[in-house]
Amino acid sequence: MHVQDSHWSSALTAGGALSAPAGGARGDGSRTSPLRVDAQRNLEHVLRAAREVFGELGYGAPMEDVARRARVGVGTVYRRFPSKDVLVRRIAAEETSRLTEQARTALGQEDEPWSALSRFLRTSVASGAGRLLPPHVLRVGVAEERGLPDHARLPQQRTQAAGELRLVPEAPPVGGAADDAGASELLDVVGQLVERARTAGELRPDVSVSDVLLVIATAAPALPDAAQQAAASARLLDILLEGLRSRPA
Repeated sequence: MHVQDSHWSSALTAGGALSAPAGGARGDGSRTSPLRVDAQRNLEHVLRAAREVFGELGYGAPMEDVARRARVGVGTVYRRFPSKDVLVRRIAAEETSRLTEQARTALGQEDEPWSALSRFLRTSVASGAGRLLPPHVLRVGVAEERGLPDHARLPQQRTQAAGELRLVPEAPPVGGAADDAGASELLDVVGQLVERARTAGELRPDVSVSDVLLVIATAAPALPDAAQQAAASARLLDILLEGLRSRPA
C-alpha cells in the first residue's frame, strides 16, 4: 500500500492558505482566467504524471520526479502549483471524487447488493485509485487502543468487536473542510454498498467500510509491467472478495 502517513506529512508541511501567484493561479491549483492551449496541455501532463508518480512512490515523491515524468521543467510545475501540498491535495481530492462516483454508479446500476459491491471494488482497483487515497480516508487502527469515545467513530464501526480493523478519525486534513466533505461523502456512499450487502446476508457481518477501502488499496499493486499489474490485481481481488463474502453456517 503506497499511501503512507510519513509521505503525506512531508508533502503537507506547508499547509494553510496560499496566496495567489502571478498569472491568475490560485492556491488550490485552479485559475481565475482561461489557460492558453499550451498551458492547458502542460497542466494535463503534470496532473497525469503526478498521479503516476504518487501512485508508484507515495505522496513523499519529490516534485522533480513529477516534472521529469511530465517532461516539463520543475519551474513549470511550481508555476501551476505554488507548493507541493497544493498538488498533493488536488490529486487526492480527484481520486477521492473518482471513487465516490464509482461507488454511486455501482449503487445505482446494480440491483443485487453483492454485484454492486463487487463491481465497485473491481472498477476501483482497475483504475488504481486506491493507491492515491489520503490517510484521512484510509485510516486503519484499533479504536480501543486509541482511546476514542464511541460517538467519535463512524456508524459502521460501533458494532465491531475489539481488535478489528476500522477507520479511525484523526486530526482534520490539511486541505480543510472541502477535503473533509469529500472524504465523508465517499464513506457515506461506500457505507450504503456495505450495508446493502450485509443486510442481504452476502457480506460477512464483521466487514466494515474501512475493510472495503483497505481491499481497494492493497489490491492495486504498482508493478513495472502493466500486464503483470493487471493480472496480479485481478487475482488478488478475487481472493479478497472470497474473504469478504459470507458463507452458510
